[in-house]
Amino acid sequence: MLNEIRQERQRIFERLTHLDVERQKLSDQLNELETAERVLNGFGRKSPATRRQTKRRQATTAPMENGKHRARGHRLVSSLSLNDASLKAVQAHSKGASASEVLNYLTRKFGMVVRPNHLGMALQRHRRAGRLEARDQRWYAASSA
Repeated sequence: MLNEIRQERQRIFERLTHLDVERQKLSDQLNELETAERVLNGFGRKSPATRRQTKRRQATTAPMENGKHRARGHRLVSSLSLNDASLKAVQAHSKGASASEVLNYLTRKFGMVVRPNHLGMALQRHRRAGRLEARDQRWYAASSA
């Protein structure tokens, strides 16, 4: 009789251990599914700040008669992209141009207000594409361009 009780206790203990392992697996799966759901919900909707910013930008940009836009601060926004404008700015300096000279040229000639890190990224894209060369802290049009 005592032996049967021990066997029953052992069987119940093994079942409890197995159930604990199963519960832990299910708990981990549930956590992964909740995380995936939060990520998908984050991609599925726009943040309120983004919507407000878009509306504000539309409200402050009014079209002009010649097809260009005049933004807040009364600066003329160029129809030229930053990539094209930066390439033209470097090509305009036959003896090479520093990044600050390119920035000044973009402001003067195209009326573009450009953040320095954005200009740097545009210049690096041209360098990787082989259109520009960087030597001695100056940018030069590539010899093949």
